[in-house]
Amino acid sequence: MEYIIEFLEVALYDIVQISTILMELFGICVLVYTAVKCFYRWTKKDESIRLDLGQGIALALEFKMGGEVLRTVVVRERSELIILGAIILLRGALTFLIHWEIRNEKKERRENEKEKRGKDAGADRKPGDGKKNGGTVNNADHPSAAPGAESENTGGEESKTEPKERKLPFPGRLV
Repeated sequence: MEYIIEFLEVALYDIVQISTILMELFGICVLVYTAVKCFYRWTKKDESIRLDLGQGIALALEFKMGGEVLRTVVVRERSELIILGAIILLRGALTFLIHWEIRNEKKERRENEKEKRGKDAGADRKPGDGKKNGGTVNNADHPSAAPGAESENTGGEESKTEPKERKLPFPGRLV
């Protein structure tokens, strides 16, 4: 019975060591792949590399942290456990900060896109464009109006027929 327990203990130690090395190898591969890909895109002046690099680093840290958690299974001394705990805390803090940075970068990118869309839409229109009879939009006069669309307002009184629905060039987005 003692031999079986000793064999299982050695087998568990070997499995954890191999798994830890594989997890750390995956983390290194993700990090190197992300770095090379982002460097290539940086040479092409792509502006979205910061977000992708952050996500790649975060994923690599997750793999490395998984390896450290596996390593805690076979720790035999208190000093090793303290060192592993400190490493896990540091990697966890780094992962948290990177995820926070990614979230802020996504938020900033969305705001920039909204501003850009607002400026693009405002630059294409002149004051009073598309307006008729006190500010009512006339769909028939709009360049992207569907053929045969009726005017919403003619002669100052409301029309009894509903205008035909026009198709937008991009789903959910007015030009």
